[in-house]
Amino acid sequence: MSEQAERKQRILSGIQPTGTFTLGNYIGAVRNWSRLQEDFECLYMVADLHSLTVRQEPAELRRKSREAAAMLLAAGIDPAVSLLFVQSHVPAHAQLSWVLSCNTQFGELSRMTQFKDKSAKHADNVNAGLFTYPDLMAADILIYNADLVPVGVDQKQHLELARNVAQRFNNLYSPTFHLPEPYFGSTGAKIMSLQEPEKKMSKSDTNANSFILMTDDADTILRKCKRAVTDSDGVVRAGEDKPGVTNLMSIYSSLTGKSFETIEKEFEGQGYGAFKEAVAGSIIDAFRPIQAEYARILADKAYLDGVLRDGAAAASRMADRMLAKVYKKVGLLQL
Repeated sequence: MSEQAERKQRILSGIQPTGTFTLGNYIGAVRNWSRLQEDFECLYMVADLHSLTVRQEPAELRRKSREAAAMLLAAGIDPAVSLLFVQSHVPAHAQLSWVLSCNTQFGELSRMTQFKDKSAKHADNVNAGLFTYPDLMAADILIYNADLVPVGVDQKQHLELARNVAQRFNNLYSPTFHLPEPYFGSTGAKIMSLQEPEKKMSKSDTNANSFILMTDDADTILRKCKRAVTDSDGVVRAGEDKPGVTNLMSIYSSLTGKSFETIEKEFEGQGYGAFKEAVAGSIIDAFRPIQAEYARILADKAYLDGVLRDGAAAASRMADRMLAKVYKKVGLLQL
């Protein structure tokens, strides 16, 4: 059997360190990352360079980057099996991004819907980095020849651009990049805001009662669940006419493995009070061991920094080989 057939497919995932991860981040992505390690070669990245498109407070960004890495480890990422690193610790990402941006058309970037959305949201800071963000994302993926990239709806367009730029480069300079595919594996349910269940749960929401953080204590989780928007019906049932209740059922189902039908029977005739307490209990039970491990890892700075140092060194060895190949093909002088 060939080496290509034997090796596991490679997955690259990244998450920005712009705030503590929410319950939505956990169910939708983070908890699945540890499961992917069994079947794939996984590279996990704290995407600190991407966060610079919005102005950050320097000391806070450094702290949040370390906290993000600690939370990923606490949630089950095993550095003996997967690579965990901070994006800016591998300079080749930014170096390849420049070459890719020189092979991307202005019109392609101007059509990115996320650029339009973020430009409207941050009208006082529509910077060039926000515009070329997709080329940095393409570099993140292509520099490791990733086979698969877990993507949400908001990133599908960016992955398509990465494929287009890679194909263009391959046609111009000979086959170089593997064309990545989107990964739509067993991702968790899309978790919505507890206060506005028509909107996705977001850590940037101005209403703190709309999201649950992975660091929230038991009392806070219970209070936020009790304040979650439902309706006056009083019946635990899923449906388009009951977005708040359906969202809570999605959370409970994701954490307990129970079907909507089972949940409806479990709380039949009990009203929302008992149901909300049960939802809170399932979140508290899921987060308790993670929070304990998170606190332990954060307190051990030498261990955490060692993991990130080793991860960056291993990632750099892979990335530097690809960068050297690209530099040679575009005609940059090699010494």
